Amino acid sequence: LRLVAIMRAILEGEKAAVLKRDHHLPLSFHRRQEELKFSLGLQRLQHRVHEIQALRDEGLGRDGATQSPAAPKELPTLILDSVKELEGIKQQILKRIQIWKRQQQLAGNGAIFEENLAPLQKRCENLVEVYFQLQQQVMAASAELGPELLARLLERFNEVLSSLVKR
Repeated sequence: LRLVAIMRAILEGEKAAVLKRDHHLPLSFHRRQEELKFSLGLQRLQHRVHEIQALRDEGLGRDGATQSPAAPKELPTLILDSVKELEGIKQQILKRIQIWKRQQQLAGNGAIFEENLAPLQKRCENLVEVYFQLQQQVMAASAELGPELLARLLERFNEVLSSLVKR
């Protein structure tokens, strides 16, 4: 029993040293910073989806005839930038999922594990909502994009969704 008590004291000391070395700021600060970064990225992506919709509406008149010659040229660039941002936000979520999995593993060894899945689920739901809005805009603009670009975009969309579902 004395050996167990000594080992426990040593492990507690090591745990305190690791926490002291790695966490200069409180963990809640890092989580809040990460949440703000995600929210900002998601808002930026939603804004891009609205820009795409506005550009499509501007480019097409009420009778369906093209009115603005600049709209077809700007649309593919805007859509590609939006898909790139979507993939970046997906990476943030996948990183957070990986951290959650690691914390869960460490909890089996006695580490404190207080995080639940509700914030992570909300992030995924928000991203998927914007994902479907962006995909709708891409499908609606398929005539302006051309078959080759449309196929590449749909492949990237499928990769985003499948990686979220698999992880």
